Amino acid sequence: MRNYRVLVVDDEADMLRTCQKILERKSYAVRTATDGPQALELLRQEPVDVAVVDLRLPSMDGLEVMREAYRLNPETVVIIITAYATVDVAVRAVRDGAFDFIPKPFSMEQLEVAVDRSIAYRQLVEQNRQLQRELRHTYQFEKVVGHSPQMTAILDLVRKVAPTEANVLLRGDTGTGKEIVARYLHAASPRSQNVFMPLDCASLPETLLESELFGYEKGAFTGATSSRAGLLDAAAGGTLFLDEIGDLSTNLQAKLLRVLQERQYRRVGGHHLVEVDVRLLSATNRNLEEMLRQGSFREDLFYRLNVVSIHLPPLRERLADIAPLAQLFLNECPESARKEVQGISSAALMILQNYPWPGNVRELKNAICRAVSLTESNQITPLDLPPEVLDAAGSYRRPAGRFREAKKQIVDQFERAYLEQLLADTGGNISQAARHAGMKRSALHRLLRKHNLRSTEFRTD
Repeated sequence: MRNYRVLVVDDEADMLRTCQKILERKSYAVRTATDGPQALELLRQEPVDVAVVDLRLPSMDGLEVMREAYRLNPETVVIIITAYATVDVAVRAVRDGAFDFIPKPFSMEQLEVAVDRSIAYRQLVEQNRQLQRELRHTYQFEKVVGHSPQMTAILDLVRKVAPTEANVLLRGDTGTGKEIVARYLHAASPRSQNVFMPLDCASLPETLLESELFGYEKGAFTGATSSRAGLLDAAAGGTLFLDEIGDLSTNLQAKLLRVLQERQYRRVGGHHLVEVDVRLLSATNRNLEEMLRQGSFREDLFYRLNVVSIHLPPLRERLADIAPLAQLFLNECPESARKEVQGISSAALMILQNYPWPGNVRELKNAICRAVSLTESNQITPLDLPPEVLDAAGSYRRPAGRFREAKKQIVDQFERAYLEQLLADTGGNISQAARHAGMKRSALHRLLRKHNLRSTEFRTD
């Protein structure tokens, strides 16, 4: 059980001391404030789980403090206490968002019960969020499960490193599933009950990226009318995923290095150091070693990020994963249930496996969803595939006539071209050809007879 944080706000010093003593005996981490501005400054520095706030405070009342506390951290649970309790005041406090309302004077037991109930509520919220994350994680993890030797090795490494605090650098072409793997690393880690916060470093200019990452203080720049926490704050206790880390400027590289070395940072326009507790995962499709040689990426930062490196191969190098991924994306497509599309024809699947997929997994998903939208049968056929996928499978004569005849023409063309290339690649070895095609020998023999092809014609000395 983690040490839950409680903030008590009251302008009476004796009341603060009493409440702090009571709650610290319950092993809560207690901070105190004597007015609203001081309370809000503490909340900006560190979020709390429960805030016990007096209704009448100097400079701003307890309800204002409560509203600002919710703005800074919507998950904070607020208990209002007051010596001026009336039904109207209680109703107003609860209506404005107070979890509980305690009239003064109250006993030690009343305060303990109210805070314990608030913590129990927080725990229920966290448990519900964790269950939702686990469901999302299960759904996401299916997308990286593959049958190829490359993905099997990668998933073994991911399972080993997930429970650790090691920084992980995910490398690979665009669309290979780097963020999905990052989400699995988080979901399988001890930090899984806290947030996973992604940030695309290539999507923002340097100044906006800096304020988004570190946050800023009021007056730090034109338009900064109030202080704002950054993603390092938002990801506290959880995981920060920096995608396209190779696009960071050298200035931000230096600031990120300090975060990794000192576990501290300053907000834009700020003077105070803020402690940080996040696990960092990063990803890139760029050659960082070449950037090191060119001097555009810091060597010290590279070694901090690259504690564990995981390279995700392009889809063209793991053909065994195409069929399960295609079926997964078919099941995901909302249109598939409405149109009762149940599967992918063998001819279409062979075409999918013959395409180099320059856009990787992302392009495959797009192709499957497009095919589901276009198909007029209960399964995806070659005619439903994108033209570039179809053209890459061979030089086909465009079919004419009615749908059934056109479909048969293009399937026959593909099958013959595929078999000829298969036999040429394997030197007419039927066993090897069947393994390469993922077919039984008997099925391969039937196809060869259908197209009047003999394996002996392709054998080499």
